[in-house]
Amino acid sequence: MEIMPIASGSSGNAYRVTDGETPLLLDAGIPIRAIQIALDFRLRALGGCFITHCHGDHSKAARDLMRLGVDVYTGRGTVEACGLQGHRIHITTPLEQVQVGSWDVLPFDVQHDAPDSQGFLFTSRATGEKLLYFTDTYFIKYRFSGLTHIMAECNYSKEALQRSVAAGYISASMAPRLFRSHMSLEHLKDMLNANDLSNLQQIFLLHLSNNNSDEQQMKTEIERLTGVEVYVC
Repeated sequence: MEIMPIASGSSGNAYRVTDGETPLLLDAGIPIRAIQIALDFRLRALGGCFITHCHGDHSKAARDLMRLGVDVYTGRGTVEACGLQGHRIHITTPLEQVQVGSWDVLPFDVQHDAPDSQGFLFTSRATGEKLLYFTDTYFIKYRFSGLTHIMAECNYSKEALQRSVAAGYISASMAPRLFRSHMSLEHLKDMLNANDLSNLQQIFLLHLSNNNSDEQQMKTEIERLTGVEVYVC
């Protein structure tokens, strides 16, 4: 499996993944021109784009992708909130599997302050590899087995957040929203401990906060916990 981060963070999120047969785009929260350049203007090669939720840093280019011939897969709440329509839209329902090219894709619901937010479990029929992708959630209630790759939000650590509040980088009133809508380092470690990591090869840490995260701390702690390659996007 090949994973290529294009953009990650509050300014926009987009990632290309492929199992060697069907390339996919995960989220499309940057301008379409930036996506075209990152993909060498080969948008039509994509099997589709999976969008987690309606916030602009994940959905900005959805309409343009459809206009240029890319099928978009996302929850009904995202479709309605973004005003998406047309034959290129495919509504995903939590725990109802869909097939896209060589991938079996299982959407699942996550906890975020956007309607019908979803994560996705991608299983390649070509390689047998399993990729878990989630972002913008503070908790994952499901358990997964046989994962080989994980792309997971690691937005902040409690320690770094406390330092930001003390330094005045963010107001104390903003902290509760982070607790209810984004994944902390501490919650990610709990989530990883609760899942089967026996086949895990790589973890990609996504959507780090500029002010409330410590990249090296996060990489070190997740590597120590899992014993696999950890990449910070």
